[in-house]
Amino acid sequence: MKNKLWLVFVIILLAAAAVFAFVATGHTYFAALLAFIALLIVIYRFAGRVLKLVVTVLLVIGIAVFVIIEIPIVKAARTDAPDDCDYIVVLGAGLHGDVPSLSLRNRLDAALDWLESHPDCVAVVSGGQGPGETMTEGEAMSVWLEARGVDPSRIIVEDKATSTMENLEFSFELIREAGGEPDGNVAIVTSEYHLCRAKLMAKELGVEAWGVAGHTTWPTLMLNYFIREAFAVTYYRIFGA
Repeated sequence: MKNKLWLVFVIILLAAAAVFAFVATGHTYFAALLAFIALLIVIYRFAGRVLKLVVTVLLVIGIAVFVIIEIPIVKAARTDAPDDCDYIVVLGAGLHGDVPSLSLRNRLDAALDWLESHPDCVAVVSGGQGPGETMTEGEAMSVWLEARGVDPSRIIVEDKATSTMENLEFSFELIREAGGEPDGNVAIVTSEYHLCRAKLMAKELGVEAWGVAGHTTWPTLMLNYFIREAFAVTYYRIFGA
């Protein structure tokens, strides 16, 4: 039985990978990680000494590079906004029809907490309308916040953006049109894993932004997006938005 234990682990890992890839929403990278671990078990079980050495060297290098990329992402994954921020920009994250997705609800929860504890702060809710959505994300976020007691006068709706860069660019324009200045005076509300890239994009637009972290409630989903964000940040640094 001990000789077959490796096979049991491989089967369990592959089965779990299939479940997360095809059943659980938004777990593609987590599923890939499980499948990759299963592949490593097979390689170390059957490969020759030279191949094992090559794989080990590549694995160590890959992990080291990944950790280096991930460090600033993890460091940025927290709320650091000062209490005197005049504006928050809440980034959209998808709707199911007109119902906020789990990621968007996590961001809205963080935004609501901030607005309730900072009554002079104004929220810019940002997001256009995507496939499968019956209204814009900006409108849906405004409805959600108003239903929980936020005064409509404290909400500015941005409903044209189709990407994070557009979320920020269009929101900063609306803040300036309202007579405000976003640089050093705005906090981005987004999922904790997304704050690093969002701040980099804001800086590219000439705005030094703070962060308000929306906590991702599912641990596996959080891990999935932290893995994905390493690739997204790398792509952004090389190719831009």
